[in-house]
Amino acid sequence: MSVPPQPNEIQPRIPGALKGLLVLMVASVAINYIDRTGLSTAAPLLERPDELAIPPAKMGVLLSAFFWTYSFLQLVAGWLVDRHGVRWVMAGGFIIWSAATAATGLVSSFGALLALRLLLGAGEAVAYPCYSKIIAGNFAEHQRGLANSLIDAGTKFGPALGILAGGILMERFGWRPVFIVLGVGSLLWLPAWFMRMPRDHAAAQVTDDTGPGFAEICAKPQAWATIAGHFSGNYLWYFLITWLPSYLVKERGFSMSEMAYIGALAFCVTGITTIITGTVADRAIASGATPTKVRKTCVILGLGLATSMVTVVLVHGRVASVACLLFACVAYGIFASSHWAIPQTIAGPLAAGKWTGLQNCLANTAGVIAPAVTGFVVGKTGHFFWAFAVCSAVVLAGAASYAFLLGRVEPVKWDK
Repeated sequence: MSVPPQPNEIQPRIPGALKGLLVLMVASVAINYIDRTGLSTAAPLLERPDELAIPPAKMGVLLSAFFWTYSFLQLVAGWLVDRHGVRWVMAGGFIIWSAATAATGLVSSFGALLALRLLLGAGEAVAYPCYSKIIAGNFAEHQRGLANSLIDAGTKFGPALGILAGGILMERFGWRPVFIVLGVGSLLWLPAWFMRMPRDHAAAQVTDDTGPGFAEICAKPQAWATIAGHFSGNYLWYFLITWLPSYLVKERGFSMSEMAYIGALAFCVTGITTIITGTVADRAIASGATPTKVRKTCVILGLGLATSMVTVVLVHGRVASVACLLFACVAYGIFASSHWAIPQTIAGPLAAGKWTGLQNCLANTAGVIAPAVTGFVVGKTGHFFWAFAVCSAVVLAGAASYAFLLGRVEPVKWDK
């Protein structure tokens, strides 16, 4: 395993070879999120009697089914990455999720669609453990903010593009061709991956030293701090991508096209903020600031400001509501710039795969909980106030976990 540059060996720029690998990771995560949110874009068409006639209740099951396998298999993916390297683990997962996406365009029943959503979640589960393994082992501390920010930005620009382009293309050509072309076309990413990730690359190598086990990781209080903080951020994120459209249309009276542009703007604002904040954080660390000060400031400040989510529903005017939404998205972007860099630094290359796999497993239960809780609350009350209030409360709890449980952001010493 290659050793990343230390603070006294500061390289102001990411080396060219790593830039190419970073571009591939960003591209893959954008494809990842376009594929996983494709069903949300197609949902209005799938509910039609002349299509699959899937009622809203069953559509909710399909939307959450992805997270059943995605969350659980993070643990398996983390173990595979630490044991076998990222080259074939990432490629295998990518092939699985691309095949599931393409096959979605061929289904004719609810059961088949459910099975493919589960398969999609299984394939995509490998992505973040692979990213963290690569970044922890090859990027210096002062380079991880930008690297993680660009990857996280891909999770925002992907859905933004998916909502806009996917909606237009599905309206013109139907949903089936879009899924088939997207799944097959995604495979064009693989040749570039194999060229940029050769067998002799440090992150690709198989190792007999599997590092600490999950029990040893769970014994670290820092692990539970990062899990709780990540869960709270995910709660806000999945709340937005699942219920923001309904809120804007039903409660604020925006048209479908207006909703699409506002949603895309919100995601893009988040992505841009993430990149800017990650760059600033890296420069601060390169200038001598400690990772503890920089990374904790980003996640605590970001989640703290994101508690303003409740103001989106409190203000009266539509313009004011959108302004509050964009402010909360900026806050989330500040948080997102550092929440992956923290476990990568603490776990180190030896445990990055397992740690982030465990963290992503538990944190992504928010993808099941947030939509369900929001639907229950809105159904019972008939409005969105308490849904936004719950979201703000969860985010506040996440900020507290980083502030009081995390401690110093520095590598832990693992027992050999």
